[in-house]
Amino acid sequence: MVLRQNILITGASSGLGEGMARQFAARGRNLALCARRTERLDALAGELRAAYPGITVVTRALDVTDHDRVFTVFEEFRTELGRLDRVIVNAGLGKGQPVGSGRFDANRQTLETNLVGAVAQIEAAAGIFREQRDGHLAVISSFMALRGFPRNLTAYAASKAGISAFAEGARLELSGHGVTVTDVRPGYISSEMTARSTKRNPLMVSAEAGAHALVKAIEAEPKRAYVPSWPWVPLSVAVRWAPGRLLRKFS
Repeated sequence: MVLRQNILITGASSGLGEGMARQFAARGRNLALCARRTERLDALAGELRAAYPGITVVTRALDVTDHDRVFTVFEEFRTELGRLDRVIVNAGLGKGQPVGSGRFDANRQTLETNLVGAVAQIEAAAGIFREQRDGHLAVISSFMALRGFPRNLTAYAASKAGISAFAEGARLELSGHGVTVTDVRPGYISSEMTARSTKRNPLMVSAEAGAHALVKAIEAEPKRAYVPSWPWVPLSVAVRWAPGRLLRKFS
C-alpha cells in the first residue's frame, strides 16, 4: 500500500467528506479541505488540528460548479502543502425530482454538480498528478451508477453513472502517467443527504462506520470499490439483472 500523505477532500464540511477527513486525520495525514460552507469547514479544521497537532490542515471555500475556481484552489493547495498525493472527488448533492414533474431546475443542478463539477475536479487533479507523475484520484460515485432509477433518483443515478464512466476513462488515460484512479461506489451511508428521506432503510450504516469503510477501500486503491463491501458487492450483481419493477425499492 502506497502512503499518500497529503490528501485533498472536496465537500469536506459535512457528511462523507467530514467523516473521511476525521479518519485520515487520525491516521496522521495532512489535509486540504474545501467546501461551500466555510464556517463548518473551519470549525472542523480547528478541531482536527487540536486533536492531531502533528498534521497540517488547510482550507478553502469552494463551490465545484465554479469551474475556474476548482483549478485555482487545487493549485493553491498544492503550493501550500508542497504536493498533493491523493484527491478525493466527493462534493455532490442529491436534489433530483421525478421526470416531468416540472423540476428541471433541480435535475439540472444535480447533473451540473455531480457530473460537470466532478469532471472539473478530475481535470484539475489529473493535471497536477501528470506533472508530479504520481498521485491517486478517488472519485466518490454511488451504487446507483449501476442502473437507471425512478422518482427522485433519476438525475442522481444518471450523474453517478456518468462520472463513473468518466473515471474509468481517466484511469485508462492516466495509467501511463503514474496515476491511480479508483471509482468508489458507496451504498447507503447515513449523512445529511440521506437524512432527508423519511423512509427507514435497513441497509443504512452509520456515518462513522461508513467513513471507516470508505477510507479502508480508498487506501487499498482498487479500480472500483463498493462500500461497505457487504451487502453492496453481491447486491451489485443482483441489481444488474433485476427487473425494472424491483428498482423502485431502491428509490
